[in-house]
Amino acid sequence: MIDAPAPLPPKPAARPDKVSLWRYMRLFRKDILSAQPAKLYRAWMAEFRTPFFRSYLINDPKLIKQVLSEDPDAFPKSDRIGAGLRPLLGNSVFLTNGEVWKRQRRIIDPAFEGGRLRDTFPGILAAADAGVARLEAMADGTPQEIEAITSHIAADVIFRTLFSIEIQDETAQEVFHAFRAYQRTQPILNLAAFVHGPAWMPRFFRSETRQTAATIRRLITKLTKDRLAMIAAGNAPDDLATKILTTKDPGTGETLSLDEMVDQVAIFFLAGHETSASALAWGLYLLAQNPAWQDRIAAEGQGYDGAFAGLSGLKDTRDVFRETLRLYPPVPMIVRETSKPEVFRGRAVKIGAQVVLSPWHLHRHTRLWDEPDAFDPARFDTENGKAGLRDAYMPFSAGPRICTGAGFALIEGVVLLARLLRAYKFAISDAHVPVPVAHLTVRARDGIWLRITKRDS
Repeated sequence: MIDAPAPLPPKPAARPDKVSLWRYMRLFRKDILSAQPAKLYRAWMAEFRTPFFRSYLINDPKLIKQVLSEDPDAFPKSDRIGAGLRPLLGNSVFLTNGEVWKRQRRIIDPAFEGGRLRDTFPGILAAADAGVARLEAMADGTPQEIEAITSHIAADVIFRTLFSIEIQDETAQEVFHAFRAYQRTQPILNLAAFVHGPAWMPRFFRSETRQTAATIRRLITKLTKDRLAMIAAGNAPDDLATKILTTKDPGTGETLSLDEMVDQVAIFFLAGHETSASALAWGLYLLAQNPAWQDRIAAEGQGYDGAFAGLSGLKDTRDVFRETLRLYPPVPMIVRETSKPEVFRGRAVKIGAQVVLSPWHLHRHTRLWDEPDAFDPARFDTENGKAGLRDAYMPFSAGPRICTGAGFALIEGVVLLARLLRAYKFAISDAHVPVPVAHLTVRARDGIWLRITKRDS
């Protein structure tokens, strides 16, 4: 029996219920999590008015289902997201809508179907074991910054499975360091999103944001050109990049162009690296806070033979990773826009209103989850936990626009936790309490610091 954890996992303080627009904008610029009021953890819906637009944050499961699953075409992605991310992601599947988005998904989705996950599994496992080997030099009990470690491992996973190269590759290292710089310069919602305007309107990006985005896209372009040459020569490895570049749209018979592929690789790296690194770092912190659960995951990892078929035996590890994604969803907010008049909970909503779906608040909603701020992986065996998974859990979004790599990410998270915990113990560093903030993903303001020691065999 697992004892209830004593300390609650870190959670940012909420702002007062009423603040001026300018105060909100300053808070928002600093961190979108602490810029929100505490009432959002219990409200079914909240309306936010600015001189520029109306915004509705919805936590009502029925409304969420309507927006994401029942009528998704009526709620396209808001370009207020694109305002912040387009310098890096271009017209990637994360930002597009309508027929462009549908065409992109028809080409991309086959690379992440069930059978292909088995094909990519060796790359995930190899990156995990390489990460375990690198940690040996750090396992001396002194505090280590965990986010840097998990970023390295997650980047290795992406490069091995996407381009069949290890993180030690010179280009891979350049992309990795450029992404680390980029994610600190640009929040997930750009301040220019407050003012909705035409595409030509200046967005006032920081110079570092533009420079790092340009560097990343230049490096990705090189990788993609090299792969296209290998495909033409008939000697390309059978990995995700080759699969996506050679898949034809069933409707048109066309493949992705070079520019389109660069856009998609950028979002694969953001979604597959940034989000995975965030989730893994928070997972290790939560296990350091809860040694009994850590021992259970270590025992499962020591009994796991590294085979794809053996993943089903990692139940506790899977539940820990699920609970980590509940408490610290890597992408904390999803933004849609109304394309026609709507009625939300008896309130008229005009065309062009912003609809915010917040996994951060939904996953901690006091009317949907028992003890929502507590770390309790066993909750998923309870009726409340099962209902939560069904109605109030969307770390990868939901409906037709659910993250195409959701299955990949779940396998990756479970494997990485199992391999790391079977080899090492992770303990809290009392001098460092991480404070969650949202940049591109939910990270810790000053990093996550843990003490690492070797685990007895």
